[in-house]
Amino acid sequence: MDTDRNRTVLITGARGFIGRAVGKLLRRAGYRVISVDTATTGAEDDCESVREIVCDIGDGSELRHVFESEAIGGIVHLAAILPTAAQREPALATRVNIDGSVHLLEMARQFGARRFVFGSSLSIYGTCAAERVVSEAYPAAPEDLYGAAKLYVERLGQAYRERHGMEFVSLRIGRVVGPGARSATSAWRSEIFEFLNASHAIEITVPYVGTERILLVHVDDAARMLVTLLRATSPAHLVYNAVCESVTVTDLKREVEALNSNIRVGLGEEFAVGNPRLLDSDRFRQEFDFATVPIAEQLRRSAHRSGLEDAPR
Repeated sequence: MDTDRNRTVLITGARGFIGRAVGKLLRRAGYRVISVDTATTGAEDDCESVREIVCDIGDGSELRHVFESEAIGGIVHLAAILPTAAQREPALATRVNIDGSVHLLEMARQFGARRFVFGSSLSIYGTCAAERVVSEAYPAAPEDLYGAAKLYVERLGQAYRERHGMEFVSLRIGRVVGPGARSATSAWRSEIFEFLNASHAIEITVPYVGTERILLVHVDDAARMLVTLLRATSPAHLVYNAVCESVTVTDLKREVEALNSNIRVGLGEEFAVGNPRLLDSDRFRQEFDFATVPIAEQLRRSAHRSGLEDAPR
């Protein structure tokens, strides 16, 4: 989709964990980024290649102003009320996750944005048997508002693709880890990277039992997959499972603790319900010749960088 018009890409949820990583990749590749979120800092992206816009996508008139002011060729839609907050505030989650997505699809249709990449979720599948390897053909069975909204947007995107020729494509993403998540409910996803240079005793709490398997993807790899779908000439499918790694919680604990003796990873008693434990990601991996960096290697690299940053100069 690398025409002149399509060098301008709108990212919703652009100040979020994945959104920041996607924006950084696009800027490095020479794209102009329209950064849309309900808040803005202005400090990190103060350059000509980025325009930051404060916009509530749940408000159709606000969103229309954005499209009237910019010739947008591509969209990466990441804005969403996340599961815990969605459960607490279902009306808000419906307004943003569903109504906001409807507004965005309709603006994309009216203003001719051709490629629409949707950040979906493996929660679409719901809880699956521990031994079940889940491909895109597995029946959808979301168990909460968040997953149900993701499925609805995929279905709506399919309708826009078939009726209007919009190049809608969805990436179903697992649990995203890496530094900088700023999560109040899943802080461990960032802490396992951010605390690797701890010089005093510190505990990280992962809420799952040690035998549980969780599907993890590093934020940088998730961003690369989204950008791959944005830039691909013609993705062959509507939906792709993200390339994730199935990791046992005990193994994750062992890897983190081995990198710094000051860290103790405490485990909880929860099971990872609402998502698969094993995933078939061959569709994405093979079509785009894509490989991720193993989580253990990401942790080692992060520990190495932390050591270099703390070394005397």
